[in-house]
Amino acid sequence: MKKQRFAYACAAALFVMLGLASRSGGGRELPDWIAAHAGDALWAGMIYWCFRMCAPHWKPLTAAVGSALVCALVECSQLYQADWINEIRAATLGALVLGHGFLGIDLIRYAAGVAAAWGIECAAGAVCQRTKNN
Repeated sequence: MKKQRFAYACAAALFVMLGLASRSGGGRELPDWIAAHAGDALWAGMIYWCFRMCAPHWKPLTAAVGSALVCALVECSQLYQADWINEIRAATLGALVLGHGFLGIDLIRYAAGVAAAWGIECAAGAVCQRTKNN
């Protein structure tokens, strides 16, 4: 169980690093459409890996649905614009976690990110199962 949690933490950290790189100077090397969408997709993938790290006993599909719901809730929370939450969003960490304004396209980006992380885990699991059986 500890090895699983560590692997999920490493995957989450990798997605964070890639997401930050896509939003910083490293993103200039990417095609425009990837740079425009990758950060949000990677953020959602990171949420998936955090779900897996916190609840490794959950089935991957359960974690995928849960993380997609969290992502959708965070996006919908951006419709709420009270002073206190906007002060949190004004800080770098608050902006990274909560975002600023609602964009419907972000829901698609989140779905793609969760699906990618889930697919990576399923593919890695299939590879691991084949290796164990041989």
